[in-house]
Amino acid sequence: MSGATTVTTVLCAVRGAREAEVVTTLDASGLRVTRRCADVVELLAAAAAGAGRVAVVSHDLPALDRQAVADLHAHDVRVVALAPGGTWEEDRLRAHGVDTVVDVDRSPGTLCDAVRAVVPARTAHAGPPGAPARVPAPVPADGAGDRRDGRTVAVWGPTGAPGRTTVATNLAVELAGPAPAGRPRRHRAARRAHEADAAATAAVGPPAEVLLVAADTYGGTVAQRLGLLDESPGLAAAARSAGQGVLDAAGLRALAPVLVPRVRVLTGLARAARWPELPGPSLDAVWQVARSVADWTVVDCGFGIEQDELLSYDTRAPQRHDATLSALGAADVVVVVGGGDPVGLQRLVRALDELGDSGAAVAAARVVVVNRVRASVVGPRPERAVRDAMARYAGVEDLHVVPEDAAVDTALRDGRTLGETAPASPARRALARLAEAVREAAPSGRGAAPGPVLEAAH
Repeated sequence: MSGATTVTTVLCAVRGAREAEVVTTLDASGLRVTRRCADVVELLAAAAAGAGRVAVVSHDLPALDRQAVADLHAHDVRVVALAPGGTWEEDRLRAHGVDTVVDVDRSPGTLCDAVRAVVPARTAHAGPPGAPARVPAPVPADGAGDRRDGRTVAVWGPTGAPGRTTVATNLAVELAGPAPAGRPRRHRAARRAHEADAAATAAVGPPAEVLLVAADTYGGTVAQRLGLLDESPGLAAAARSAGQGVLDAAGLRALAPVLVPRVRVLTGLARAARWPELPGPSLDAVWQVARSVADWTVVDCGFGIEQDELLSYDTRAPQRHDATLSALGAADVVVVVGGGDPVGLQRLVRALDELGDSGAAVAAARVVVVNRVRASVVGPRPERAVRDAMARYAGVEDLHVVPEDAAVDTALRDGRTLGETAPASPARRALARLAEAVREAAPSGRGAAPGPVLEAAH
């Protein structure tokens, strides 16, 4: 019928005496309340059943968090929240990722206008059915006065322990820049080595604040590698705060102790079984806050990037690889690490294809690294052999190579970085050049256009 009026269906989940008033208000021209929900569980069930296009929720609805809002968006339901204007409740709701917040004390027509206004935006959601919507999280204001617009580097690679954590920890220190003037060196030999390595370290750029994050949900070892205690809350605590909309820059700094000058560490899970504590929507908010805390956020990722289609088909069950997918989606640069042996190279070639097919990091520049390159397993002139193999089978004409180096074992034994234990070692020099390549590959800022795909050659 040409004269038919399009009706917007609304799910109402408002607590208290105001609920009846809101329902009456929403029964206006072009709007119809199809379900009055008592809690978040009922609201999500109604959204999954397709009972409404817009959800109107109150700020005091129990269990309303960033994950719940992401689940509603995944079902193509927009979220209009009611909260007192200019209060912390309003800020918290915005941090959850709701589409708009309406002052509860405004006129009833304001609510109707807000519901109508969010409906056209629903078609902007893209992705497979059931996929979580990635809603950028506003960074809550704090009183620190130290706001940045940092960049995110995801260190990822295939299974088989190719050295993702080794690369991530040392890359974070190299991105922080030269050691502060006057910082004591423990040994005279280390001082001489540092002076001999001055030309290599000068390339890493000016000093910067760096946040190193352990996000491997299978076997993260950042804390052990750096001699830190596992008991610190780290990333799981940050994700919980982000899920409740209360994570700010000051809170993130408090959870990330200083490792060396200008480098903070956000430790990961003490046990792999705790992986559901790192939901993707909450981590999306963590990366946003991290940009305001550090010039560089280096994330040590797990290997898995596939999604469980059976789980995501008709429900929003937790995904084991949410942490890795979230980090890759937020990354400005992805450092892809492979092992320097025949098995590791084969896995690396396949991983590059899988990364491209997954669409997890389409907007990020890419730096490819082969770690632990050695003649004993590759043959004579191992670096040349590895470069030729990657050019032939993966189309990687430029490659960053980190040689096998006993200094890495020494640093692991001492719980320190290569820059502290062996600043002139071949592996450390290679990682310093990697930091230069990452700086060149990264866009100048979060709002800049993504840089070209780059595999650093040195």
